[in-house]
Amino acid sequence: MIISEKKQSVTGGADAAVIFRAMLQAEDEISRDREHFYVLGLNVKNIAQYVELVSLGSLNASIVHPRETFRLAILKGVCAIILGHNHPSGETRPGREDIKLTGRLVKGGEILGIQVLDHVIIGQEAGYFSFRDNGLI
Repeated sequence: MIISEKKQSVTGGADAAVIFRAMLQAEDEISRDREHFYVLGLNVKNIAQYVELVSLGSLNASIVHPRETFRLAILKGVCAIILGHNHPSGETRPGREDIKLTGRLVKGGEILGIQVLDHVIIGQEAGYFSFRDNGLI
């Protein structure tokens, strides 16, 4: 499902966090208590082409597969993506599964020629965690 087609420049994790947080805030209060996994597709000038909700999970997990993660990126012909998801607990630090998934998606992007620029985790408050800013990508 495509959530938004707003076109705006994304220069890093902070910009992506604002977009992902806005998407999450558009959800009803009950749904916000579940993990949402988003993909933000970017063109060669880092202009957002779309934001897609790839997976809606449970309180502390969501099922994410490379096939769904890159499907719209391929169809739209974007050159890069930024991954994003929320932690309903409010803690923005990535868990072991977050790190493992990110590595798998980065490898998938390398095969497809679609760069994974970052993975951003948002919590309940204004804070976020950027894999790129913290040297994990």
